Amino acid sequence: MLIHSDLSKEAVVPYKSAEWRPSPLAGVDRLMLERIGDEKVSRATSIVTYQPGSSFSEHVHDGGEEFLVLDGIFSDTTGDFGPGTYVRNPVGSRHAPWSKPGTTIFVKLAQFDPADQEIVRLDTDSAPWRDGPVDNVQVLPLHQYGPETIKLMRLGPGAQLPSMTDPGGVEIFVVDGVVRRDEGVAFNNRDWLRLPPDSPIALSSEGGATLYIKTGHLLAPIPETLGENHD
Repeated sequence: MLIHSDLSKEAVVPYKSAEWRPSPLAGVDRLMLERIGDEKVSRATSIVTYQPGSSFSEHVHDGGEEFLVLDGIFSDTTGDFGPGTYVRNPVGSRHAPWSKPGTTIFVKLAQFDPADQEIVRLDTDSAPWRDGPVDNVQVLPLHQYGPETIKLMRLGPGAQLPSMTDPGGVEIFVVDGVVRRDEGVAFNNRDWLRLPPDSPIALSSEGGATLYIKTGHLLAPIPETLGENHD
């Protein structure tokens, strides 16, 4: 399966108009933002919902997994993770997740350097945020390894970010609020945007917003086996 698989092209998925698809397990649905590979092995970025009481069978993350809990409670044998929790499970990790009350997560699969084995469990609501690059902006670093950098950025009302670019690409997920890019196009709550390497973007927000921003990761090689399965 190929969805926004050409990393050299800009990709945008508006949350409100995107198509949800059922997973192999009842009660678990996915909004696929980008995907290269089949059900067994894939490089993927998705928004995933678990209905109350639903679960997913035990599985191994051969390429690693990171996710941000957007609402509800996501659980596995390592703990219960509420809204705002950021989690990284490294290459080779295994779990069988579930949710008693239901949950929605923003999740990325198979986008790790295999040498990056750090386990992360971070409550972004209670973690200390730093002053950002300009007034009325705060930043919370989530993880960094090699060229890959992940952070949350909180824009106050009226905030304007200077133009950003990265030789390894830029990915932006609107956790909440509304932002506008340089030419005035609006990105709303849970919209997703991926820019290819060396593509600049400037953002502003009238009412405030929180953004997940990942840079430097698009240059990592994609295993050939992912491109062989397009079920």
